[in-house]
Amino acid sequence: MLEKIQPAKGSTKDIKRVGRGQGSGMGKTATRGGKGQTARTGYKAKRGFEGGQQPLQRRLPKVGFTSRVVKPYVINVDKQVGLENLSEITLESIKTVYKIPLYVVKVKLIGTKAKSLVSKIKDERIVTSGSL
Repeated sequence: MLEKIQPAKGSTKDIKRVGRGQGSGMGKTATRGGKGQTARTGYKAKRGFEGGQQPLQRRLPKVGFTSRVVKPYVINVDKQVGLENLSEITLESIKTVYKIPLYVVKVKLIGTKAKSLVSKIKDERIVTSGSL
């Protein structure tokens, strides 16, 4: 004998029939609340719209992106006195003459005198204005 296949008990529900009178429990306003724009057909609010107030996603600061590109720390050789006196230029030797922040990984030497210092550079982390 073939048995009638049915869904498991409690797995399905009847559809919500709105606007079918007070006895249905969903009469009068048909689950739309009170009057106004939101009670009308065709109403669609923009996502995140707060009635003209600045939306939450625009009030909060942007987070979540950090560039992986390491920009070099720029030093103008024309304005620094001790750099051209160094025998060889490395990141450590520059730190003895010029105060560099701890986070610096690359240094770029700019200015008119930078071209004359190219032969002294012994560190690949240091570049001049023409060689980057």
